[in-house]
Amino acid sequence: MEQRLTAEERLTLKTGAFGAVFLVSNADPGMLALVRESFAASGAMADTSGVVKEALTTGPLPKLPRDSDSEIESVVLPALRRAVEILREKSPVDVGTYREVVLAAADRVARAHHGVTPKEAAAIERIRDALAQPA
Repeated sequence: MEQRLTAEERLTLKTGAFGAVFLVSNADPGMLALVRESFAASGAMADTSGVVKEALTTGPLPKLPRDSDSEIESVVLPALRRAVEILREKSPVDVGTYREVVLAAADRVARAHHGVTPKEAAAIERIRDALAQPA
């Protein structure tokens, strides 16, 4: 039974998804890479539908820290865990979709510029772990 998400809940889903992309992109920074990576991520997110698509395409952009990887992770990983909890509660059929979209976007970002580096792979693994956490 699907329930409508609040603006705050949609922002949590968006913070987790966009933050995951930023975390992977930040693992191996570069200006040309950033352009390719943003196109890759937007393609993965555009491929979704329903509650997840609504959350990722409406409302304001999330405010993410930019100072350090640990600071970024301190916002993104809890947002991913909370996003899964929100979806389990309000739209359980979309939990798998959210996980798939976030991981696909992270993977596309990592592959967009010269393949997946060890730092990018480690970031994706932390994202995967956060998404797999039980509520």
